[in-house]
Amino acid sequence: MSTEEHTINEPLIERLAYHLKVSEYSLSATEKRMAAARGFLFYLAKERVDVGSATGAHEQAFLSFKLNFYRKRHGHGPNDLNSWRWGYTSGMHIVMRLAQGKWPPATVPANPQETFRRDLCTAYAQWLSDVRGLAATTIPNRKAEAYRLLESLGERGGDESLLAQITVADLDHYLTQRAPQLRRTTRQNLALCLRGFLRYLQIQGLIQQDLSGSVVSPRRYAFEGIPPALRGEHVGAVLQSAQKDHTSKGLRDQAILLLLATYGLRAGEVTALRLDDIDWRKDQLRVRHSKTGCESFLPLIAPVGEAILAYLRNGRPQTKAREVFLRARAPFQSLRAGSSLYHMVEHRLQKAEVILERKHGPHAFRHARAVGLLNAGVTMKSIGDVLGHRSPDSTAIYLKLATSELRAVGLEIPAGVSL
Repeated sequence: MSTEEHTINEPLIERLAYHLKVSEYSLSATEKRMAAARGFLFYLAKERVDVGSATGAHEQAFLSFKLNFYRKRHGHGPNDLNSWRWGYTSGMHIVMRLAQGKWPPATVPANPQETFRRDLCTAYAQWLSDVRGLAATTIPNRKAEAYRLLESLGERGGDESLLAQITVADLDHYLTQRAPQLRRTTRQNLALCLRGFLRYLQIQGLIQQDLSGSVVSPRRYAFEGIPPALRGEHVGAVLQSAQKDHTSKGLRDQAILLLLATYGLRAGEVTALRLDDIDWRKDQLRVRHSKTGCESFLPLIAPVGEAILAYLRNGRPQTKAREVFLRARAPFQSLRAGSSLYHMVEHRLQKAEVILERKHGPHAFRHARAVGLLNAGVTMKSIGDVLGHRSPDSTAIYLKLATSELRAVGLEIPAGVSL
């Protein structure tokens, strides 16, 4: 490293080194991220770009420069381009977040049309929160769909005076382009998003006519879809396979899988579980139900408690985080959301050589548990209490999965009756 590079980057590099140390990155991971960060900062210095004003375009230019150098040196590109990029971006993004507070930075609209679309969708999202009271997890999807519609309108979607010219034919064209690659359930959600945005445009006076009624969605029937569930032998195979993995990640996954299989918890309820939610003296588990906001106190069954204890003693990193389950690699932070368990479940199904026709996530364990309770003769009310349902209708959908129970009450078709 040159003296000039050392002088320019030293303060920020020291902050990066401290951050990686506190986050408990391994020595090899620290060296890789430090090298990537130094390279990017030196590139910015050579291009006379202040670190505080760097943009995503500078990141792309740096990666292109490095990729060209790689090709000249090796005579070909990287075998795994995504992995190669991550080798640089993992350190670059950390150091740029330390420098700017957020990275990648928000993109600047390239023209007045993009500015109009962005501002309109931002106002729409705020309206959904303040007026409609929609959940924070719902709004981003509504906002994104509104932006896609405006983009499809071309110039009319980027100018307030031209937006009033939108017609039913424009909506039909957009749906024709979007719908074919979507499942029927997703198409219905698409129609719901468009109707809401069109009503907003009419309320705000941006269009004169309420066009929401012209958006037709496919019909869906109550409980029409049979949710994906694992059979008992599948669950047993996955648990048995995970039990053989004595690594810190294996201990964590075993405890998570037991929680999913034993109590039928939602993925988000598992990732939100905190150390304070386990009462070891009373053998009790407190669960905060993510959908209803209610709390349940469940008995801490011995195998589950032993698996959690094994993870806490031998697998869980020493951090200040209060969540029970943490990332398996540095930075050792809590799992962000229930969606972070999907890859783990898929991986464990593959390791157990459980071959299924469709993908299964954590929720499949929930359905499997409900079916198991039904087959054991547990009442619907008790099943609903275990699963944290407020309404019996929410539990009733699991009846569709208990096909063996339904066969037992099926009526014989009288002789001579044709179907």
